[in-house]
Amino acid sequence: MNILITGAAGFVGKNLTESLKNIQQGKDRTRPELNIDEIYEYDVHTEPELLDEYCQKADFVFNLAGVNRPKENTEFMAGNFGFASTLLDTLKKYKNTCPVMLSSSIQATLLGRFEGSDYGKSKLAGEELFFEYGKETGAKVLVYRFPNLFGKWCRPNYNSAVATFCNNIANDLLIQVNDPKVELELLYIDDLIKEMLDALEGQEHHCEFDGVDAVEKKQGRYCFAPITHKVTLGEIVELLHKFQKQSQSLLMPEIPQNSFAKKLYSTYLSYLPESKTKFELKMNCDERGSFTELLKTESCGQFSVNISKPGITKGQHWHHSKWEFFMVVSGHGLIQERKIGLDEKGQSYPVWNFEVSGDKLEAVHMLPGYTHNIINLSETENLVTVMWANEVFDPGHPDTFFEPVEEN
Repeated sequence: MNILITGAAGFVGKNLTESLKNIQQGKDRTRPELNIDEIYEYDVHTEPELLDEYCQKADFVFNLAGVNRPKENTEFMAGNFGFASTLLDTLKKYKNTCPVMLSSSIQATLLGRFEGSDYGKSKLAGEELFFEYGKETGAKVLVYRFPNLFGKWCRPNYNSAVATFCNNIANDLLIQVNDPKVELELLYIDDLIKEMLDALEGQEHHCEFDGVDAVEKKQGRYCFAPITHKVTLGEIVELLHKFQKQSQSLLMPEIPQNSFAKKLYSTYLSYLPESKTKFELKMNCDERGSFTELLKTESCGQFSVNISKPGITKGQHWHHSKWEFFMVVSGHGLIQERKIGLDEKGQSYPVWNFEVSGDKLEAVHMLPGYTHNIINLSETENLVTVMWANEVFDPGHPDTFFEPVEEN
């Protein structure tokens, strides 16, 4: 299959092109039935003559080309309607009736705050042109009205508030929010690309519009990406400021699978400058080695790394409710645990011994009500242990009580 992408250097075009290349080169095997031969990338800087060659050979066309921020409003119609005419005329010239996708905008509804929009009018004209082309040639036409898009590689200070907020907050620049209660419908780039690939395999989602809302309908005139998020400007900014503080607090906000927060965090990180890509962790050092907190979560505890010098014993304490995992990743050590108190015979409970090594990665539970330690058995090498605790350490309520594992 040969695929033509117009507007290939833009935000959506770049993400789609790179995704298709991954499939083409066998790096992405999630769509085994999708065989991609040539990917024709056409953009404003492409030699115009190549459009003829591409339109002659294409088996599917993604028309993502368009004008968003022209110097003059008259450029909307030329960029969004004029090029569409050229593209379709070229396909007709070579009698190529392959499927054609059009990226339109929700502004084409011309409803509410979009009423009178020159951009919306140009997009609506492009839609009608494509629908007429479909009727005339019998070609499959897929018209998508995109809401606000966000994700990596989106251009800040252009036509995406999310991109601008991510870029500015990541780079410690000012942002302006006139009304934090304004709600946006947002479509994440990976969800959009999934839909584009579905369309390529003939599994696009169809809809009709109830005002500006897409309503799924199997035989609907339009197409849409079914997963979007409705979020206020205030909620977006609040999340971004949490992300910004993570390198100081080490606290990772809740980012459930497929949530808007998870997608926004991925987007935010893509705008970090080089100077913020690496940040220092506070190492608590003494003669025994060091202990460093790595990451804290709001509901799933925290991760730390412990380094013990040769021959050193650490721990010798127990917890009422806290539990932990110890995972030795380098060195040779011994983890010991003993249940607190006495058994039915009035004797101390036996000591459990777990020999551990970075050569064989294992996780050892530190059980509530069991005093425990970790001993570096090496005489020359440090013992490095990754630790997870089920709760973030609270110095006001540490739930940590000294008691040697082996009694003298």
